[in-house]
Amino acid sequence: MVVVGADVHKQTHTFVAIDHAGRKLGQLTVTATTSGHHKALFWARREFGPDLEWAIEDCRHLSARLEIDLLAAGQVVVRVPPKMMAQARKIARTRGKSDPIDALAVARAALTDPDLPRAQHDEQARELKLLVDRRDTLVKQRTATINSLLWRVHELDPEHDVKPRSLDRVAHHNALRAWLESLPGGIVVDLALDELADVITLTGRIKTFERRISILVRQRAPQLVALPGCAELTAAKLVGEIGGIERFTHEAQLARHAGIAPIPVWSGRTEGRVRMTRSGNQQINCAIHRIAVTQTRLKDSLGKTFYDKKLAEGKSKREALRCLKRHLVRIVFTTLKNPPQTTTPAAPRTCIPLAA
Repeated sequence: MVVVGADVHKQTHTFVAIDHAGRKLGQLTVTATTSGHHKALFWARREFGPDLEWAIEDCRHLSARLEIDLLAAGQVVVRVPPKMMAQARKIARTRGKSDPIDALAVARAALTDPDLPRAQHDEQARELKLLVDRRDTLVKQRTATINSLLWRVHELDPEHDVKPRSLDRVAHHNALRAWLESLPGGIVVDLALDELADVITLTGRIKTFERRISILVRQRAPQLVALPGCAELTAAKLVGEIGGIERFTHEAQLARHAGIAPIPVWSGRTEGRVRMTRSGNQQINCAIHRIAVTQTRLKDSLGKTFYDKKLAEGKSKREALRCLKRHLVRIVFTTLKNPPQTTTPAAPRTCIPLAA
């Protein structure tokens, strides 16, 4: 099999083909369009035959269209983490950095690890990821605006009490607006009212996204929402970031992809010591962590029982939580791999407009 590595950019994609020993066979640069992708596919088939594997650096905002075109042509596509590409480039004999050097590093990284997750485009999973990402962006904007607004309020009256984490509720919006409107006019009051209006608008848009996410995730993964500690937004985050559970042949692959599989850090008499890896998809890691922490606080839950068992074995709280997270990855993998069988037709998808 010939592995074709791709270094993707906004305007162009560079491809380098290698054989089973990692020797460079050829390279090609094309425009980052569907016609350019078809040109690269025709070149690879003509030069190296039909037995191809395409390795693409995992930069999905740049590589999504390339993956879609290759998958539509029936090609095998794997995603290479940028960290693996960087490591392969460091140990190469060729010094420096260029698009062909990066594409060669991507191909060699894929050649050394045959268990990389395969690319797969799931439209519902992609919709959930886009919606969740957009909601997260709006939440960050609202948080920044609230912080600025609170400083305005402090400047106007340091003794005025605004309840912490309350400015996402309509009642508190109205109370703060009434207080601001009762003050004498001034630039600080005007700015505070303007920022409060932005907070109100952003809150409405965030809730609109949350309703749409709730409908989609309950259609796509109701069994995941039923998992204790896994709310709708967390389930949507998992489905969107995993991007199709069929990409992973085993739950250990998902754990490694999420950065939850422990790695050994022992030498001599410290045999058996491990720690959490600092790589992987931190969005999945965060979602699993949220479920784990919630389950440790639920009485009589399976997660709480598992956590207490690990503590009784002599593990620290951090080690017990790490074990619970690894256990939850197994549950999430099994849950998504085995969706509930139903004979009733699926409910029609409801489209809620993005603008409130």
